[in-house]
Amino acid sequence: MDAIHTTCAYCGVGCGILATPTGGRAVEIKGDPDHPANAGRLCSKGTHLGETVGLEGRLLHPMIGNRRANWDKALDLVAKRFRETIARHGPDSVAFYVSGQLLTEDYYVANKLMKGFIGSANIDTNSRLCMSSAVAGHQRAFGEDVVPASYDDLDEADLIVLVGSNTAWCHPIVYQRIMAARAARGTKLVVIDPRRTETCEEADLHLPLRPGSDVALMNGLLAHCRREGLVDEAYLADHVDVPAGFWNALHTDHDLWSVARTCDVPPAELQRFYELFAATPRTVTLFSQGINQSIRGTDQVNAIINVHLATGRIGKPGAAPFSITGQPNAMGGREVGGLASTLAAHRGFGEQDVADVGRFWAAERMATRPGLKAVDLFRAMGEGRIKAVWVMATNPAVSLPDAGRVREALAACPFVVVSDVIADTDTGRFAHVRLPAAGWGEKDGTVTNSDRTVSRQRAVLPLPGEARPDWWIIKEVARRMGWRTAFGYDRPAEIWREHARLTAYRNDGARLLDLRDRAAIGNEAYDAMAPFQWGGAPFADGRFSTPDGKARLIDLTQRQAEDPLADWPMTLNTGRYRDQWHTMTRTGLSPRLARHREEPLVEIHPDDAAALGIADGKLARVATPQGESLFRVAHSTGQRRGELFTPIHWTDRQSTGGRTGLLPRPLVDPHSGQPGFKMTPVRIEAVTVDWHGFLIVHGEAGAPDCLWATRVTVPGGALFELAGLGDAAALDAALPRGERIEANDPARGTRRVAVLRDGRLVAALFVTRTGELPGRDWLISQLSQPQGLQVLAGRAPGAQEDRGAIVCVCFDVGVRTIVAAIRDQQLADVAAIGAALGAGTNCGSCRPALARLLATEGKEAAHG
Repeated sequence: MDAIHTTCAYCGVGCGILATPTGGRAVEIKGDPDHPANAGRLCSKGTHLGETVGLEGRLLHPMIGNRRANWDKALDLVAKRFRETIARHGPDSVAFYVSGQLLTEDYYVANKLMKGFIGSANIDTNSRLCMSSAVAGHQRAFGEDVVPASYDDLDEADLIVLVGSNTAWCHPIVYQRIMAARAARGTKLVVIDPRRTETCEEADLHLPLRPGSDVALMNGLLAHCRREGLVDEAYLADHVDVPAGFWNALHTDHDLWSVARTCDVPPAELQRFYELFAATPRTVTLFSQGINQSIRGTDQVNAIINVHLATGRIGKPGAAPFSITGQPNAMGGREVGGLASTLAAHRGFGEQDVADVGRFWAAERMATRPGLKAVDLFRAMGEGRIKAVWVMATNPAVSLPDAGRVREALAACPFVVVSDVIADTDTGRFAHVRLPAAGWGEKDGTVTNSDRTVSRQRAVLPLPGEARPDWWIIKEVARRMGWRTAFGYDRPAEIWREHARLTAYRNDGARLLDLRDRAAIGNEAYDAMAPFQWGGAPFADGRFSTPDGKARLIDLTQRQAEDPLADWPMTLNTGRYRDQWHTMTRTGLSPRLARHREEPLVEIHPDDAAALGIADGKLARVATPQGESLFRVAHSTGQRRGELFTPIHWTDRQSTGGRTGLLPRPLVDPHSGQPGFKMTPVRIEAVTVDWHGFLIVHGEAGAPDCLWATRVTVPGGALFELAGLGDAAALDAALPRGERIEANDPARGTRRVAVLRDGRLVAALFVTRTGELPGRDWLISQLSQPQGLQVLAGRAPGAQEDRGAIVCVCFDVGVRTIVAAIRDQQLADVAAIGAALGAGTNCGSCRPALARLLATEGKEAAHG
């Protein structure tokens, strides 16, 4: 079968994929060399998409409570309960909470139903958690939510500034493009991030600023440019509105020494950054969650944009502020009004916009004001104001801040509907109705990536069971609620054409989002649609989407960073791991993607850990006023003193700990409503356990009942890393049936159990109180293989290579293998490691780690 051109399911880079079905649910994945976003490159997650398309854990039939139902009965019930709730309590008593995993067509239908026909704007999206501060910042500065950059600008920039972005891990293909620019034309790279991440390894400068001091940093940069005569006065006069007194306010407390003190960075390093920026007109400032996920995120976005506007570094090749989104279709959702604060087609809630959209839709009861944003929506649910909610393609019981309260709100809501691909999610457990949605590989529609490129996502596999596309599910409910004509769609192309017409409707050039040239596209042309970028080169003519055509400088004042609290003396930062995605409902199915970071770690500076008695590799309890959770400890000199980092991915389905969502405060940016995940007051303390161990099980298995049990997907089954208090005998309940062979060492408190069925290994349990545990790799490889007593040794007879922790997931290369090759073969650079072992030659996201290993080995050799 020929390869199908589609797009990746993960981040906002929007990579093109060639997917070839190879029989059953198997798919071969390659990068699309003709797609403008990635030119054939894929990161580790995209490379291993084929491992995640099986039906393990899938929701395949509508469910009412715990009973299977047919589609008619489930849809009728959803429509009936929403109708009744609206009739009794008004349209604002219902809500949708949707997702950047939806396609643009799905998003459009959901937005139209809620805002145009139900008559409420209570539809928000998990993209609120990712980039809504960028949206608000764009709207304040430009008059429209437009990203004024393209990936091509990275190729033409002489300086790239990464702010609050671990690009090497979170957007690896963008990072590889940056590295290619450095190699080809000597592009300089500055990374501004409190943590020293892998992205910093090949940077010319890293500024580890104090969290929350980004406005001071950028205000100081702008003040420096002003003092040095680098502000483009002509550009400002012709194209930018400057508030009265802007410059006087800017120069207060923004000299080099004051800014260095506020940001807690060395003045000399700050001066290097300012001089490098000032000397380099072709500068792209690329920013992501570290800027957006703050209670002052919008101001931080506008501080960056201010610098670019004032120096004329916008609308030119290689010069732009560039917000890079987290989700595959966050941008498409923004285009069709997926946020509670906007209407479709980049319109707001002004009287004329409401009238225009209502007229276009022939809407019966248009929403006339913004709805509840994500955090407020679930707070209103907990207070009893939201009485029916429909959650689509997301898991707010894990991902929202103060997730314990979110669960309480879902439990209290009279009617909860969840559309999802997975049968058992943390949110789905609160659902009265669960609807089986199409997953990646089964969907058909469009997505828009971070640089405004629209691509087709095409179905590769047939719909399994009774799963249906999200747009179909939504329109069927709408029709049952009485709006048959307005929701008479039969295919995604019809929805696309309507969306495109709406972007052009009464748009006389006021908005750059204008798809009129695609509004009459036929079904065949839609099916064959090649990637295209809307908006051209935004603002190249100096005209912006404001009434007077001028951009706006935003007057910003720096608030002092919060002082540590006596009971919560440290600061928590949260983020992503390289090979995992959101709450792991997809990536958690891939054995390879599990290898890089098998457990949720709390990263802490070694000096802090020493002062608190927290050992590397042991367990610690991280607590905030909102909640607490356990994490495995990782000492990291890349952490600032007084700060912690935890990943966002683990849920109750994978671990008894690692629940980062329980910890952040439900505080939001006043302009965007985006939660401040990056600065939570926190404390940490060591947790002492009586024993630790692991369990390897063939096939599916439930988690053992103990203090710490983290599930890792492995070939043929699951690995559970374990630790606990008291007697470990309760672990026997997790062992499958079969013949047991066992070895005990009471002196060391060591117990080893193998379970055989028909002579083949189906489980292995290793527990110790004081001793060391064997490696897991050989035992994992023995699952379902014929075994004898030798399995209790935990390793193969004779010598065996210990690969160490996996560094390169694409080629399954461990750290010990890499270090040995560097030493034995005298490898001198990353390319040589690639030639010898393959590591770093596919997606490249491990290249910073390889560079660090080279540097470490070089230092040891110099001292050896």
